[in-house]
Amino acid sequence: RDPIVRYGAMYAVAMAYCGTADNKSIRKLLHVAVSDVNDDVRRAAVSCIGFLMFRSPESVPKLVSLLAESFNPHVRYGACIAIGVACAGTAFKDAIDLLTPMLEDAVDFVRQGALLAMALVLQQASEARSPSVKKFKDLLVSVVNDKHQTTLAKSGAIMAAGGGNVVVSMQSRAGFMKMGGAVGIMMFLQHWYWYPLMPFLSLAFSPTMLMGLNKDFNMPTQFQVTCNAPPAMFAYHKIEEKKEDATKMVATAVLSTTARAKAREARKEAKKLGRQPSLDSDIPMERVPSHLSTVSYLSLDADKQPAADAKPKKVKEPTFFQLSNPSRLIPTQSRYVSLQEEQRYVPICRKTRPAGIVMLLDTDPSAPETVEKVERVALGQEEMAPVPEPFEWDPNDE
Repeated sequence: RDPIVRYGAMYAVAMAYCGTADNKSIRKLLHVAVSDVNDDVRRAAVSCIGFLMFRSPESVPKLVSLLAESFNPHVRYGACIAIGVACAGTAFKDAIDLLTPMLEDAVDFVRQGALLAMALVLQQASEARSPSVKKFKDLLVSVVNDKHQTTLAKSGAIMAAGGGNVVVSMQSRAGFMKMGGAVGIMMFLQHWYWYPLMPFLSLAFSPTMLMGLNKDFNMPTQFQVTCNAPPAMFAYHKIEEKKEDATKMVATAVLSTTARAKAREARKEAKKLGRQPSLDSDIPMERVPSHLSTVSYLSLDADKQPAADAKPKKVKEPTFFQLSNPSRLIPTQSRYVSLQEEQRYVPICRKTRPAGIVMLLDTDPSAPETVEKVERVALGQEEMAPVPEPFEWDPNDE
Protein backbone atom coordinates (compact mmCIF):
# COMPACT_ATOMS: atom_id res chain seq x y z
CA ARG A 1 0.00 0.00 0.00
CA ASP A 2 2.99 2.29 0.38
CA PRO A 3 3.62 4.17 -2.92
CA ILE A 4 7.32 4.57 -2.07
CA VAL A 5 7.73 0.77 -1.97
CA ARG A 6 5.94 0.43 -5.32
CA TYR A 7 8.12 3.21 -6.75
CA GLY A 8 11.27 1.35 -5.68
CA ALA A 9 9.88 -1.90 -7.07
CA MET A 10 9.66 -0.38 -10.56
CA TYR A 11 13.38 0.45 -10.55
CA ALA A 12 14.18 -2.93 -8.99
CA VAL A 13 12.52 -4.61 -11.99
CA ALA A 14 14.39 -2.27 -14.35
CA MET A 15 17.79 -3.06 -12.83
CA ALA A 16 17.12 -6.81 -12.56
CA TYR A 17 16.02 -7.18 -16.21
CA CYS A 18 18.04 -4.34 -17.73
CA GLY A 19 18.61 -4.92 -21.44
CA THR A 20 16.78 -8.27 -21.51
CA ALA A 21 13.49 -7.06 -23.07
CA ASP A 22 11.73 -9.58 -20.81
CA ASN A 23 8.12 -9.80 -21.95
CA LYS A 24 6.66 -10.53 -18.52
CA SER A 25 8.48 -7.60 -16.92
CA ILE A 26 7.38 -5.20 -19.68
CA ARG A 27 3.77 -6.29 -19.26
CA LYS A 28 4.04 -5.68 -15.52
CA LEU A 29 5.43 -2.18 -16.04
CA LEU A 30 2.73 -1.33 -18.58
CA HIS A 31 0.03 -2.60 -16.22
CA VAL A 32 1.30 -0.42 -13.37
CA ALA A 33 1.67 2.56 -15.73
CA VAL A 34 -2.07 2.59 -16.46
CA SER A 35 -3.54 1.25 -13.21
CA ASP A 36 -1.60 2.64 -10.25
CA VAL A 37 -3.19 5.46 -8.26
CA ASN A 38 0.08 7.27 -7.55
CA ASP A 39 1.56 9.56 -10.22
CA ASP A 40 5.17 8.96 -9.14
CA VAL A 41 4.76 5.19 -9.47
CA ARG A 42 3.18 5.53 -12.92
CA ARG A 43 5.98 7.84 -14.07
CA ALA A 44 8.64 5.41 -12.82
CA ALA A 45 6.94 2.44 -14.49
CA VAL A 46 6.94 4.09 -17.91
CA SER A 47 10.49 5.40 -17.51
CA CYS A 48 11.82 1.95 -16.64
CA ILE A 49 10.68 0.55 -19.99
CA GLY A 50 13.70 2.30 -21.52
CA PHE A 51 16.09 0.28 -19.34
CA LEU A 52 14.59 -3.05 -20.41
CA MET A 53 14.51 -2.15 -24.13
CA PHE A 54 17.80 -0.31 -24.68
CA ARG A 55 19.21 -3.19 -26.79
CA SER A 56 16.29 -2.87 -29.24
CA PRO A 57 15.64 0.88 -29.33
CA GLU A 58 13.69 0.79 -32.61
CA SER A 59 10.77 -0.88 -30.77
CA VAL A 60 10.44 1.68 -27.94
CA PRO A 61 8.67 4.56 -29.80
CA LYS A 62 5.94 2.21 -31.00
CA LEU A 63 5.63 0.65 -27.52
CA VAL A 64 5.09 3.95 -25.68
CA SER A 65 3.26 5.84 -28.44
CA LEU A 66 -0.13 5.52 -26.71
CA LEU A 67 1.35 6.43 -23.33
CA ALA A 68 2.80 9.60 -24.87
CA GLU A 69 -0.78 10.74 -25.56
CA SER A 70 -2.01 10.07 -22.03
CA PHE A 71 -4.03 12.71 -20.18
CA ASN A 72 -1.69 12.28 -17.20
CA PRO A 73 1.39 14.54 -17.57
CA HIS A 74 3.50 12.20 -15.40
CA VAL A 75 2.89 9.36 -17.85
CA ARG A 76 3.83 11.61 -20.77
CA TYR A 77 7.03 12.60 -18.95
CA GLY A 78 7.85 8.92 -18.38
CA ALA A 79 7.32 8.19 -22.08
CA CYS A 80 9.84 10.91 -22.96
CA ILE A 81 12.42 9.50 -20.56
CA ALA A 82 11.91 5.93 -21.82
CA ILE A 83 12.59 7.05 -25.40
CA GLY A 84 15.61 9.12 -24.35
CA VAL A 85 17.20 6.29 -22.34
CA ALA A 86 16.61 3.58 -24.95
CA CYS A 87 17.32 5.61 -28.11
CA ALA A 88 20.29 7.67 -26.88
CA GLY A 89 22.65 8.58 -29.72
CA THR A 90 20.60 6.82 -32.42
CA ALA A 91 18.77 9.79 -34.07
CA PHE A 92 15.83 7.52 -34.90
CA LYS A 93 13.18 9.31 -36.92
CA ASP A 94 10.31 7.57 -35.08
CA ALA A 95 11.66 8.75 -31.74
CA ILE A 96 12.10 12.31 -33.01
CA ASP A 97 8.58 12.40 -34.46
CA LEU A 98 7.11 11.20 -31.16
CA LEU A 99 9.03 13.73 -29.06
CA THR A 100 8.47 16.76 -31.28
CA PRO A 101 4.83 17.47 -30.22
CA MET A 102 5.75 17.17 -26.54
CA LEU A 103 8.34 19.94 -26.87
CA GLU A 104 5.37 22.32 -26.84
CA ASP A 105 3.35 20.54 -24.15
CA ALA A 106 1.18 22.65 -21.86
CA VAL A 107 2.87 21.24 -18.73
CA ASP A 108 6.35 22.56 -17.96
CA PHE A 109 7.93 19.36 -16.63
CA VAL A 110 6.72 17.44 -19.70
CA ARG A 111 8.56 19.98 -21.85
CA GLN A 112 11.61 19.46 -19.65
CA GLY A 113 11.49 15.69 -20.18
CA ALA A 114 10.99 16.14 -23.92
CA LEU A 115 14.00 18.45 -24.15
CA LEU A 116 16.18 15.99 -22.24
CA ALA A 117 15.00 13.04 -24.31
CA MET A 118 15.46 14.85 -27.62
CA ALA A 119 18.99 15.83 -26.59
CA LEU A 120 19.82 12.20 -25.79
CA VAL A 121 18.35 10.96 -29.08
CA LEU A 122 20.18 13.58 -31.17
CA GLN A 123 23.43 13.16 -29.29
CA GLN A 124 26.36 13.39 -31.73
CA ALA A 125 24.00 13.69 -34.73
CA SER A 126 25.12 16.25 -37.29
CA GLU A 127 22.91 18.58 -39.31
CA ALA A 128 23.77 16.69 -42.50
CA ARG A 129 22.61 13.42 -40.95
CA SER A 130 19.40 14.70 -39.34
CA PRO A 131 17.67 17.97 -40.30
CA SER A 132 16.05 18.08 -36.84
CA VAL A 133 19.37 19.07 -35.22
CA LYS A 134 19.27 22.67 -36.48
CA LYS A 135 15.64 23.14 -35.44
CA PHE A 136 16.31 21.69 -32.00
CA LYS A 137 19.33 23.92 -31.41
CA ASP A 138 17.27 26.99 -32.32
CA LEU A 139 14.53 25.80 -29.96
CA LEU A 140 17.01 25.48 -27.08
CA VAL A 141 18.19 29.04 -27.57
CA SER A 142 14.64 30.36 -27.76
CA VAL A 143 13.56 28.49 -24.60
CA VAL A 144 16.51 29.80 -22.58
CA ASN A 145 15.99 33.39 -23.75
CA ASP A 146 12.19 33.35 -23.40
CA LYS A 147 11.21 35.09 -20.18
CA HIS A 148 7.76 33.45 -20.26
CA GLN A 149 9.23 29.93 -19.97
CA THR A 150 9.21 28.39 -16.50
CA THR A 151 12.34 27.40 -14.62
CA LEU A 152 11.70 23.69 -15.20
CA ALA A 153 11.56 24.09 -18.97
CA LYS A 154 14.68 26.28 -18.98
CA SER A 155 16.59 23.78 -16.84
CA GLY A 156 15.69 21.06 -19.36
CA ALA A 157 17.05 23.20 -22.19
CA ILE A 158 20.27 23.91 -20.30
CA MET A 159 20.83 20.24 -19.41
CA ALA A 160 20.07 19.27 -23.01
CA ALA A 161 23.09 21.15 -24.31
CA GLY A 162 26.01 18.71 -24.38
CA GLY A 163 29.35 18.01 -25.98
CA GLY A 164 30.26 15.84 -28.94
CA ASN A 165 33.00 13.58 -27.58
CA VAL A 166 30.90 11.26 -25.40
CA VAL A 167 27.66 9.34 -25.82
CA VAL A 168 25.27 7.92 -23.22
CA SER A 169 25.45 4.14 -23.40
CA MET A 170 24.67 1.25 -21.08
CA GLN A 171 26.64 -1.34 -23.01
CA SER A 172 30.20 -1.78 -24.20
CA ARG A 173 31.33 -2.07 -27.81
CA ALA A 174 31.25 -5.86 -27.43
CA GLY A 175 27.61 -5.72 -26.30
CA PHE A 176 28.11 -6.36 -22.59
CA MET A 177 26.02 -4.31 -20.20
CA LYS A 178 27.85 -1.69 -18.15
CA MET A 179 26.46 -1.82 -14.65
CA GLY A 180 27.91 1.58 -13.79
CA GLY A 181 26.17 3.17 -16.77
CA ALA A 182 22.78 1.68 -15.86
CA VAL A 183 23.10 2.78 -12.24
CA GLY A 184 24.26 6.24 -13.32
CA ILE A 185 21.17 6.82 -15.49
CA MET A 186 18.89 5.47 -12.77
CA MET A 187 20.36 7.85 -10.20
CA PHE A 188 20.24 10.74 -12.68
CA LEU A 189 16.48 10.26 -13.06
CA GLN A 190 16.09 10.82 -9.33
CA HIS A 191 16.93 14.50 -9.88
CA TRP A 192 13.15 14.87 -9.91
CA TYR A 193 13.47 14.90 -6.11
CA TRP A 194 17.03 16.22 -5.59
CA TYR A 195 18.98 18.20 -8.21
CA PRO A 196 22.49 17.26 -6.91
CA LEU A 197 21.94 13.76 -8.34
CA MET A 198 22.33 15.06 -11.90
CA PRO A 199 26.12 14.42 -12.14
CA PHE A 200 25.46 10.67 -11.88
CA LEU A 201 24.74 10.74 -15.62
CA SER A 202 28.49 10.96 -16.23
CA LEU A 203 28.78 7.29 -15.20
CA ALA A 204 27.00 6.38 -18.44
CA PHE A 205 29.25 8.45 -20.70
CA SER A 206 31.32 6.44 -23.18
CA PRO A 207 34.16 8.22 -25.02
CA THR A 208 33.80 8.19 -28.79
CA MET A 209 37.32 8.03 -30.14
CA LEU A 210 39.84 5.92 -32.02
CA MET A 211 43.27 5.55 -30.45
CA GLY A 212 45.89 3.13 -31.73
CA LEU A 213 48.68 2.07 -29.35
CA ASN A 214 51.88 0.15 -30.06
CA LYS A 215 53.68 -2.30 -27.79
CA ASP A 216 55.03 0.58 -25.67
CA PHE A 217 51.56 2.13 -25.28
CA ASN A 218 52.46 5.08 -27.47
CA MET A 219 50.44 6.45 -30.41
CA PRO A 220 52.06 5.96 -33.86
CA THR A 221 51.27 8.89 -36.13
CA GLN A 222 51.49 6.74 -39.30
CA PHE A 223 48.37 4.77 -38.40
CA GLN A 224 45.25 5.92 -40.28
CA VAL A 225 41.85 4.56 -41.23
CA THR A 226 39.44 5.51 -44.02
CA CYS A 227 35.88 6.64 -43.39
CA ASN A 228 33.77 5.93 -46.48
CA ALA A 229 31.26 8.72 -45.86
CA PRO A 230 31.16 12.50 -46.39
CA PRO A 231 32.91 14.51 -43.63
CA ALA A 232 29.76 16.57 -42.89
CA MET A 233 27.84 13.44 -41.97
CA PHE A 234 29.81 13.00 -38.73
CA ALA A 235 31.08 16.53 -38.13
CA TYR A 236 30.95 18.44 -34.86
CA HIS A 237 28.05 20.74 -34.16
CA LYS A 238 28.61 24.19 -35.58
CA ILE A 239 29.19 26.89 -32.99
CA GLU A 240 27.16 29.88 -34.06
CA GLU A 241 28.69 33.24 -33.24
CA LYS A 242 26.56 36.19 -32.30
CA LYS A 243 25.94 38.39 -35.28
CA GLU A 244 26.21 42.07 -34.46
CA ASP A 245 23.87 44.21 -36.50
CA ALA A 246 25.94 46.85 -38.25
CA THR A 247 24.44 50.31 -37.82
CA LYS A 248 23.74 51.75 -41.25
CA MET A 249 23.88 55.49 -41.87
CA VAL A 250 20.55 56.58 -43.35
CA ALA A 251 20.26 59.94 -45.09
CA THR A 252 17.76 62.29 -43.49
CA ALA A 253 14.76 62.90 -45.70
CA VAL A 254 14.12 66.59 -46.52
CA LEU A 255 10.54 67.54 -47.34
CA SER A 256 9.74 70.03 -50.08
CA THR A 257 7.87 72.25 -47.61
CA THR A 258 10.98 72.39 -45.44
CA ALA A 259 13.12 73.47 -48.39
CA ARG A 260 10.65 76.22 -49.36
CA ALA A 261 10.47 77.45 -45.78
CA LYS A 262 14.24 77.74 -45.63
CA ALA A 263 14.29 79.67 -48.92
CA ARG A 264 11.57 82.03 -47.64
CA GLU A 265 13.55 82.74 -44.46
CA ALA A 266 16.67 83.41 -46.53
CA ARG A 267 14.85 85.98 -48.71
CA LYS A 268 13.57 87.79 -45.62
CA GLU A 269 17.09 87.99 -44.21
CA ALA A 270 18.37 89.32 -47.52
CA LYS A 271 15.72 92.13 -47.59
CA LYS A 272 16.66 93.17 -44.08
CA LEU A 273 20.30 93.49 -45.08
CA GLY A 274 19.36 95.44 -48.23
CA ARG A 275 20.47 92.80 -50.71
CA GLN A 276 18.50 91.58 -53.70
CA PRO A 277 18.09 87.82 -53.63
CA SER A 278 19.33 86.13 -56.76
CA LEU A 279 19.39 82.66 -58.16
CA ASP A 280 23.17 82.58 -57.70
CA SER A 281 22.89 82.75 -53.91
CA ASP A 282 24.63 80.24 -51.73
CA ILE A 283 21.37 78.80 -50.45
CA PRO A 284 21.33 75.10 -51.32
CA MET A 285 18.22 74.08 -53.20
CA GLU A 286 17.27 70.43 -52.92
CA ARG A 287 15.23 68.63 -55.50
CA VAL A 288 12.57 66.37 -54.02
CA PRO A 289 10.77 64.03 -56.37
CA SER A 290 7.00 63.99 -56.24
CA HIS A 291 4.89 60.92 -55.62
CA LEU A 292 4.07 60.78 -59.31
CA SER A 293 7.67 60.05 -60.22
CA THR A 294 8.36 57.57 -57.44
CA VAL A 295 8.52 54.56 -59.74
CA SER A 296 10.99 56.15 -62.11
CA TYR A 297 12.99 57.56 -59.20
CA LEU A 298 13.34 54.14 -57.59
CA SER A 299 14.26 52.59 -60.92
CA LEU A 300 17.04 55.16 -61.36
CA ASP A 301 18.37 54.44 -57.90
CA ALA A 302 18.29 50.74 -58.61
CA ASP A 303 20.35 51.31 -61.76
CA LYS A 304 22.92 53.27 -59.78
CA GLN A 305 23.39 50.55 -57.17
CA PRO A 306 26.17 48.06 -57.88
CA ALA A 307 25.12 44.56 -58.76
CA ALA A 308 25.13 42.10 -55.87
CA ASP A 309 27.98 39.64 -55.77
CA ALA A 310 27.12 36.29 -57.22
CA LYS A 311 26.80 33.46 -54.70
CA PRO A 312 29.86 31.25 -54.58
CA LYS A 313 29.40 27.84 -56.05
CA LYS A 314 29.24 24.99 -53.56
CA VAL A 315 32.30 22.79 -53.61
CA LYS A 316 31.39 19.15 -54.03
CA GLU A 317 32.06 17.33 -50.78
CA PRO A 318 34.32 14.27 -50.95
CA THR A 319 32.77 10.86 -50.43
CA PHE A 320 35.47 9.71 -48.00
CA PHE A 321 38.14 11.11 -45.68
CA GLN A 322 41.04 9.94 -43.54
CA LEU A 323 41.05 9.62 -39.75
CA SER A 324 44.40 10.13 -38.08
CA ASN A 325 45.59 8.72 -34.77
CA PRO A 326 43.95 9.68 -32.40
CA SER A 327 40.64 10.84 -33.79
CA ARG A 328 36.94 11.18 -32.99
CA LEU A 329 34.90 8.13 -34.01
CA ILE A 330 31.23 7.90 -33.00
CA PRO A 331 29.43 4.52 -32.79
CA THR A 332 27.28 5.08 -35.90
CA GLN A 333 30.41 5.99 -37.86
CA SER A 334 32.28 2.73 -37.18
CA ARG A 335 30.33 0.84 -39.85
CA TYR A 336 31.83 3.13 -42.52
CA VAL A 337 35.43 2.69 -41.33
CA SER A 338 37.88 0.50 -43.22
CA LEU A 339 41.61 -0.18 -42.83
CA GLN A 340 44.12 1.09 -45.36
CA GLU A 341 46.05 -1.50 -47.30
CA GLU A 342 49.85 -1.73 -47.19
CA GLN A 343 50.02 0.14 -43.91
CA ARG A 344 52.84 -0.30 -41.46
CA TYR A 345 50.62 -0.61 -38.38
CA VAL A 346 47.70 -3.02 -38.40
CA PRO A 347 45.33 -3.96 -35.54
CA ILE A 348 46.11 -7.18 -33.73
CA CYS A 349 42.43 -8.17 -33.91
CA ARG A 350 41.22 -7.71 -37.48
CA LYS A 351 37.86 -9.45 -37.09
CA THR A 352 36.16 -6.36 -35.67
CA ARG A 353 36.07 -2.82 -36.98
CA PRO A 354 38.58 -0.49 -35.30
CA ALA A 355 37.02 1.63 -32.56
CA GLY A 356 38.04 2.79 -29.12
CA ILE A 357 41.53 1.75 -27.98
CA VAL A 358 43.13 -0.49 -30.62
CA MET A 359 46.38 -2.38 -30.03
CA LEU A 360 48.59 -2.24 -33.13
CA LEU A 361 51.15 -4.62 -34.59
CA ASP A 362 54.25 -3.13 -36.21
CA THR A 363 54.99 -4.96 -39.48
CA ASP A 364 58.36 -3.23 -39.85
CA PRO A 365 59.88 -2.99 -36.35
CA SER A 366 63.40 -2.23 -37.64
CA ALA A 367 62.37 1.06 -39.27
CA PRO A 368 62.33 4.25 -37.22
CA GLU A 369 58.88 5.27 -36.00
CA THR A 370 57.24 8.54 -35.11
CA VAL A 371 55.06 8.31 -32.05
CA GLU A 372 53.31 10.55 -29.57
CA LYS A 373 53.90 9.53 -26.00
CA VAL A 374 50.89 9.06 -23.79
CA GLU A 375 51.28 10.87 -20.49
CA ARG A 376 50.60 8.70 -17.53
CA VAL A 377 48.38 10.35 -14.95
CA ALA A 378 49.06 9.34 -11.38
CA LEU A 379 45.83 8.78 -9.51
CA GLY A 380 46.01 9.44 -5.79
CA GLN A 381 49.22 8.89 -3.88
CA GLU A 382 52.31 7.60 -5.61
CA GLU A 383 52.99 5.11 -2.82
CA MET A 384 50.33 2.74 -1.63
CA ALA A 385 49.08 3.11 1.91
CA PRO A 386 50.53 0.59 4.37
CA VAL A 387 48.41 -2.41 5.27
CA PRO A 388 46.92 -2.02 8.79
CA GLU A 389 48.27 -4.34 11.45
CA PRO A 390 46.06 -7.27 12.48
CA PHE A 391 43.88 -6.69 15.50
CA GLU A 392 41.05 -8.33 17.39
CA TRP A 393 37.73 -6.64 18.02
CA ASP A 394 35.35 -7.63 20.77
CA PRO A 395 31.92 -5.93 20.78
CA ASN A 396 31.63 -6.48 24.51
CA ASP A 397 34.55 -4.18 25.22
CA GLU A 398 32.52 -1.10 24.31
